Amino acid sequence: MSGDGAREGKDCVSQATTEDKAELSEFTPGAEPGQDDNMSERFDCDNCKESLYGRKYIQAEDSPYCIPCYDSLFANTCDECKELIGHDSRELFYEDRHYHEHCFRCFRCDRSLADEPFTSQEEALLCNDCYCNEFSSKCVACDKTVMPGTRKLEYGGSTWHEACFICHSCEQPIGSKSFIPDKDEHYCVPCYENKFAPRCTRCKQVLAKGGVTYRDEPWHKECFVCTGCKMQLAGQHFTSREDSPYCLKCFGNLYAKKCEACSKPITGFGGGKYISFEDRQWHQSCFTCSRCSVSLVGAGFFPERDEILCRDCNSNL
Repeated sequence: MSGDGAREGKDCVSQATTEDKAELSEFTPGAEPGQDDNMSERFDCDNCKESLYGRKYIQAEDSPYCIPCYDSLFANTCDECKELIGHDSRELFYEDRHYHEHCFRCFRCDRSLADEPFTSQEEALLCNDCYCNEFSSKCVACDKTVMPGTRKLEYGGSTWHEACFICHSCEQPIGSKSFIPDKDEHYCVPCYENKFAPRCTRCKQVLAKGGVTYRDEPWHKECFVCTGCKMQLAGQHFTSREDSPYCLKCFGNLYAKKCEACSKPITGFGGGKYISFEDRQWHQSCFTCSRCSVSLVGAGFFPERDEILCRDCNSNL
């Protein structure tokens, strides 16, 4: 049985993305164009209309905003604490969700996930250690945890590192190639054939499929042929002599006795009956009186030199 059912997989490991923040500026007299020598033009928040003179502001969508207005209008809400992520906070972004840096933590051990790989399990964020302790399987070959993000193979309810799933004979990784299981061991196809597969009695090559069995020995169908005419015998009636197989025609021509009447071979195959007398044999249908041709099967007869005669023909001699 081939083990094509091995499944190759890779656990999902994610990395959060840092969200770019708007640039903070400060308005000072003379810093903006359009001013004259005596009076500065007004420079107000586009939302609350309060003057930004001497205050920090953020330019967004080509308009200036004071800090409170910018946060209320543009800041995202943290998916964890449900509070706004202010302009001065480092913001992390993952799958349409936004987090404060200090809120982006492992659901189990509460360690920060800001700068390290993590796994999402039913929307809960887990560091690699916690994920492995709770969900990861162990490689049956090396007994070490199959870490998220590493390639693995699964077969028969067991898990292997990709590099640990090897042929028991050549010890080369099997990967996604076909293999053949044998008890608790696995073999690549070439090694299994060399080690276990039956070989044809005639050509000594591996019998990959099919074939015939003769005297408890395996043969390719194309190798199991008549010793005489070399015709394939698979699915045909045949017989043997001295352990060599023959088709019925060759066997009859080579070894069968000849009928005294018709000189054709007497094989006895297929339920055919024959008559034997002294050193001579006849097909049952050929066993007739040499003079009148009446059948002598089951009747008395008289040998007369090379002839056999019925009672009447013998009386007329």
